[in-house]
Amino acid sequence: MSIENSFQSWLIPFDILNLICLFLVIILALLFLFLIIFNKTCHTVPMILVANSCSAELIFASSIFSMAIFTLTNDLLRREYNDSFCIFRGYAIYVGCYAQNYSYFLQAIYRYTTVVYPARLFWRSAKFQLFLISLMWMSAVISILPHIFYKKFSYLVGDQMCEMPSELSFVPIYNVTWFFIIPVNSILFIYFKLVRYVKEMNIHVMPVNTLLRAERELKMVYRIVILVTFLAILGIPYATFAIMGFFTAPPKYHFRIAYIFVNISLTTIITFHNDLKQFYSQDSFCMVRTFISYVISAELFYSYSLQAIYRTRLFWQSAQFQFFLISLTWICAFLHATPHIFTGQ
Repeated sequence: MSIENSFQSWLIPFDILNLICLFLVIILALLFLFLIIFNKTCHTVPMILVANSCSAELIFASSIFSMAIFTLTNDLLRREYNDSFCIFRGYAIYVGCYAQNYSYFLQAIYRYTTVVYPARLFWRSAKFQLFLISLMWMSAVISILPHIFYKKFSYLVGDQMCEMPSELSFVPIYNVTWFFIIPVNSILFIYFKLVRYVKEMNIHVMPVNTLLRAERELKMVYRIVILVTFLAILGIPYATFAIMGFFTAPPKYHFRIAYIFVNISLTTIITFHNDLKQFYSQDSFCMVRTFISYVISAELFYSYSLQAIYRTRLFWQSAQFQFFLISLTWICAFLHATPHIFTGQ
């Protein structure tokens, strides 16, 4: 169904801005995961938790990226179209959001137990942390059950995405509480408890190494607080529109506006993740440069092949099919470069 009369031309630049931000998040998350996997100095328990956060951000950004491609395609064709994967994308976005917020919560818990309970080695072991990570991902999938039960997701024509309409009901309140308020407030609670504990350590006579380790872990938790605070600030538009929906109809294109801030926050968080400084070494950067060079060379080859295909078949010239092929070429480029990382060449 065409939406020619109600289409706004300014939507296209914002769609492209969303895609650029999300593409940057996906690329950086993949690079950080490759560094953690192939750099042996990163094979530690704290870096397992950082890798978990990168994986959550990758899934979160990939889900929104898929929705953004769907939105841009409909805007370019100026149509009202709901494909079979639209609802699934909506669920995947909420799973990624849950996993991202609680992955930071797991990092804060680990830092807290390292300082307050140094003798409990099992709590800081890789096996126990992997168990908590598995539990987190299981709960992330279970967390969307109310959305499935109440069937709240629907295709919003103006926003060209599948989301929950902003209205007063159980599910939006559940989302704000379970997905945001609980993990963010828990991280803040851990931070203030750790600040109080470190202050008490300064009053009493403590070994210098123990005090330095506690201050280092406190700084790490402080960085996590900064990240979630920045995420909360840029999430204000989304929360504002959600609360507004409890009382009146939100403005048109409100989800488009809210997701711009969400995507910018994702880009900032993945770019300035301070824990990743632990493995910024010359060998890591050399490996990244080699990997990027192979990716770019492979992408150039596949892009020229795409142009040849584009000219031969009129049936394959649709925007949606071309976006699919472009995504496929980038995946192939990364797969092409991966063996070089394994072999160290």
